[in-house]
Amino acid sequence: MTINRADLADACDLALGGDWAAAHTIVQQDEQDPAACWIHAVLHKIEGDAANARYWYRQAGQFYESYPDPRSELAAIRATLTY
Repeated sequence: MTINRADLADACDLALGGDWAAAHTIVQQDEQDPAACWIHAVLHKIEGDAANARYWYRQAGQFYESYPDPRSELAAIRATLTY
């Protein structure tokens, strides 16, 4: 299933609001989309599951170390989705 940018932006908003589970449900709908994979990676970083987060960062073509703060990373991802 292909996910749209608005849904991915919503996933960022949910994660920023503390609803990790709802955000996770959204991004799991399209595990091929690079932006969904990137958000998925950040969610696992927040969760403290570094190994799983690193897997999703690789799928997204991003780097675990690029953003030390998950909140600023989610805000950056959201900005790319809503330009």
